[in-house]
Amino acid sequence: MRNAPTILHLDMDAFYASVEQASKPSLRGKAVVVGGLGPRGVVATASYEARAFGVHSAMPMAQARRLAPNAAYLVPRFSLYRAVSEQVMTLLRELSPLVEPLSLDEAFVDLAASGAAEDAESARRAGLRLRADIRTVTGLTGSVGLAASKMLAKIASEQAKPDGLVLIEPGTERALLGPLPVRTLPGVGPATGDHLRRVGITTVDELAEAGEDELVRLLGKAHGQALYAMALARDERPVVAEREAKSVSVEDTYDVDIHDRPRIGLEVRRLADRCVRRLREAGLSGRTIVLKVRRYDFSTLTRSETLRGPTDDPAVVREAAERLLESVDTTGGVRLLGVGVSGLADYTQEDLFAQASSRAEPVPEEAVAEPVAVSREPVLPHWRAGQDVRHAEHGHGWVQGSGVGRVTVRFETPQSPPGRIRTFLVTDPALEPADPLPLVVTAPAP
Repeated sequence: MRNAPTILHLDMDAFYASVEQASKPSLRGKAVVVGGLGPRGVVATASYEARAFGVHSAMPMAQARRLAPNAAYLVPRFSLYRAVSEQVMTLLRELSPLVEPLSLDEAFVDLAASGAAEDAESARRAGLRLRADIRTVTGLTGSVGLAASKMLAKIASEQAKPDGLVLIEPGTERALLGPLPVRTLPGVGPATGDHLRRVGITTVDELAEAGEDELVRLLGKAHGQALYAMALARDERPVVAEREAKSVSVEDTYDVDIHDRPRIGLEVRRLADRCVRRLREAGLSGRTIVLKVRRYDFSTLTRSETLRGPTDDPAVVREAAERLLESVDTTGGVRLLGVGVSGLADYTQEDLFAQASSRAEPVPEEAVAEPVAVSREPVLPHWRAGQDVRHAEHGHGWVQGSGVGRVTVRFETPQSPPGRIRTFLVTDPALEPADPLPLVVTAPAP
């Protein structure tokens, strides 16, 4: 392990919720919950104000609403989150060429790789400068941990939350780790934690005292040896600059189980198109098409088909996903569908993929009867809470809620004071979806 705290771990504070608060002045300092808003939705992120009521990530949204009924509940805006994340990652790459992103809001940085830090004092200065730069560029806060290993840097950033910096001096690791609960260590989830608790091991000190042989007996060789090493503050894992994506996938969970087979087919085709859009945005293609189906009884099935070469052709992916669906029994209904592509490559062999079927197979009459009937009904716009909109007269705003044929919009921007609320018919022609606005407006160069 290193003799200086030159590994930095950054974790943005309540990232999705903080972006929403920065984007919507009326929500600053208020409880905000981001996630799926349907009956089966879960919390993606809760602001610290919402956490005070007991709301946390991965909690069912229905439970969150009971705990914090007056919070703002918003759908995620991933395009904005990705844009802000890229601004943060750019700042990290300016610190060092060795940046290991873990998610949109979290990353390790090796400060020694670029000479940005050589000892505790220079590491602290680098961390403070990074936090200030993040605030300037994005308007958001991030918590920084500095230590001689990845494990300890992550623990330090957790202790720094929110909006702080914690540095663990080399030589103090064992004293810091000792009293912490075993769940603090990577790889100790609820099941392992419960297993250890049943034999009287609840802290990292007790884990170290148990000894390697006992932990191997309790948890198996690989897990036992790894946990014993971490209990002694040993972690030699390097910061890895590139984490190669293994697959690209999309999925949807439905508020009500889908029973109609033609509708399931339509959903699979829609998911295939979304998946291909993500592939193309990443400049990738793939060979293996994967279909995921979670049925009414929570049983989950996956089917896959490997093509002759990589593709990003939406027709090819759609056709493969439809073929996979034919092998799945959806009697009783489905609650989740997903389409993914793996075996990724950064090129496409177009000549191999004139395999999008040119054959026009007849479609059974019953398969089109329902969509034709539905198409005669007027299709109303679907406005979702948190969605960006623009009104021809009132400008940029966001949807606070909709129902009974009306939509309520608050008109404000990241740089404005809290805005006014107005209500419109959902069919108002002056109201249209809009792209998110940047959180911070940079002045043009002179």
